[in-house]
Amino acid sequence: MVGGYEKQIYLPAKLAEALGYFKDEGLDVELLNEPAGVDAENEMLAGAVQGVVGFYDHCVDLQTKGKYIESVVQLSHAPGEVELVSAKYPAVKSMKDLRGKSLGVTGLGSSTNFLSQYLMVKDGVPLGQFTSLPVGAGTTFIAALQQDKIQAGMTTEPTITRLVKTNQARVLVDLRTLEKTKEALGGTYPAASLYMSTPWVEKNKATVQKLANAFVRTLRYINAHSAAEIADKMPADFYVGDKEGYVKALADGKGTFTADGVMPA
Repeated sequence: MVGGYEKQIYLPAKLAEALGYFKDEGLDVELLNEPAGVDAENEMLAGAVQGVVGFYDHCVDLQTKGKYIESVVQLSHAPGEVELVSAKYPAVKSMKDLRGKSLGVTGLGSSTNFLSQYLMVKDGVPLGQFTSLPVGAGTTFIAALQQDKIQAGMTTEPTITRLVKTNQARVLVDLRTLEKTKEALGGTYPAASLYMSTPWVEKNKATVQKLANAFVRTLRYINAHSAAEIADKMPADFYVGDKEGYVKALADGKGTFTADGVMPA
């Protein structure tokens, strides 16, 4: 299950399918879509799916709760997310200016929620002095911003480009590159990954190795091809009517993907 397979941060899942790499490994993989990573995580814990393409931080969070989850393939070494602020609030210059405001996240307990809370607390705004509002991603996130249900929010491409290009929002905190992530968070933040239950991994090592092979092969493809070539492999509806913007965003952000699927040191 993918935490929103139209999001560029999770592009390797759909790309591996399009390139036929799962089939090359003799695997019958069905990609299911769930806009909020926390809901995808819950589906895995319930046994409805065997793996999730989502943020690595869920593995850390779940281990504190006695659930043993591991990253099988590390897809990226930076979140690829930004904190956007509505153009209706030009006075907002930093996270602390969002005190008392509603911040959009994909879901409560999601990585966007973890990151938003951290950035607010880091800037001196304690929990309880702002609201995290689950609004999903894509069109639902955009609608929430347009209707002023949220004044800012954490999201990814292609939603970022859609809102910035139309002057409906601007970037407040940028986590789309390793350097900017270190600047904002004080260190690295390995993000998108294929994570699975450790007991399932131990019982199905051959299958997991085949999945790893397919994803690593996909990462190498990303590293060796242009954004335009990669975009051509994606379903047309992923462009949301702006292929040029999609390609530019991918060109700017594809450096966040790891080259070999290994957790950065």
